[in-house]
Amino acid sequence: MQTDKQRGFSLLEILIAFAILALSLGLLLKIFSGGVNIASVAEEYTAAVQIAESLMTRAGVETPLQAGESSGLENDRYNWRVVVNPYAYNPGQLDMSALKLVLFKVDVTVSWGDGNSSERQIALSTLKLASENPL
Repeated sequence: MQTDKQRGFSLLEILIAFAILALSLGLLLKIFSGGVNIASVAEEYTAAVQIAESLMTRAGVETPLQAGESSGLENDRYNWRVVVNPYAYNPGQLDMSALKLVLFKVDVTVSWGDGNSSERQIALSTLKLASENPL
């Protein structure tokens, strides 16, 4: 006994399978592009932190540690600003007059952006000691 029933997929089944495949691929591409964007932002933050740490290290080494402000541009993208101020501490807690040392607060801010709406920045601060009478 033979039947004329054909085996295989109907056109409707094939169209549904292609629609599911297209949606799945679209979601995967969105996930991967989001990951690439996050990696790019992380790379920018890493570069900004390295610039800020470098500027913070230079304060008092390449330039005398004194109150003031300086700014500049690094790698044609990262704007930086270094602010050095005497640190106001409670003399009763810390007496450095006998040591002839002055405590300074160094604030470093690095900002960058693509010129659109998203301007990013990081700020680092530290305290540094300097001699009252530099050589």
